[in-house]
Amino acid sequence: MKNLLLALIIGIAPLLAHANEGGMTNYKADIDLENKSSLQRGARLFTNYCLSCHSAAYMRYNRMGADLGLTDKQVANNLMFAADKVGETMTVAMTKHDAAKWFGTKIPDLSVVARARGSDWLYTYLLTFYVDPKRPWGVNNERFPNVGMPDILWELEGMKKPVYKMHKNHEGHEEKTLVGFEMVTPGKLSPVEFKDSVKDLVNYLTYMGEPVKLKRQRWGVLVMIFLAIFFFVAYALKKEYWRDVH
Repeated sequence: MKNLLLALIIGIAPLLAHANEGGMTNYKADIDLENKSSLQRGARLFTNYCLSCHSAAYMRYNRMGADLGLTDKQVANNLMFAADKVGETMTVAMTKHDAAKWFGTKIPDLSVVARARGSDWLYTYLLTFYVDPKRPWGVNNERFPNVGMPDILWELEGMKKPVYKMHKNHEGHEEKTLVGFEMVTPGKLSPVEFKDSVKDLVNYLTYMGEPVKLKRQRWGVLVMIFLAIFFFVAYALKKEYWRDVH
């Protein structure tokens, strides 16, 4: 009974953690792993904006290039800023000591962040940063309140402030709920362009979490077709084998 209770607690713990991160917003990313142009744009955003702090230690530059339809030369010229050889993994120069000093915590590796968090969560997270003078970096996040990360894409999106609406909760007390955002300082991209760019980035992060996903799915379909055909063959053999057995 104790083991069953422990297993139940372990099982629901991740759900409780996600619930405590707050935020009623949840945007759909609608990623497309077949879209290599999107993956290439996402890889460019990742190496330019994320790879300076976050590593992707389980991904090699040349693997990424081959999957995304890029040559080693294209990868070296456009996507490599922290390595010398295309066969190297996507690591960063920042040490754990420096990370703890500057950000107050260890900087997570992003190799499998999409598998851990989900594509929609990442998409929502990157779209819901807003101005908050009380926070160390001057920003907060609606999907992940009080996150320690700065808004690395602010130059592209601009800066926005939250818009709240007052309402009464089930106990009759007044409380405010975030209903949207209002642009304070425009960025280099329009809101539509920025959302498309974030979708490209999330598309790449999703690919990176499982580079063989599409191949696995195709093989899965072929295996199921083989098993379906083999079922009829095996059934026919079974009938033939047991035909004279009474």
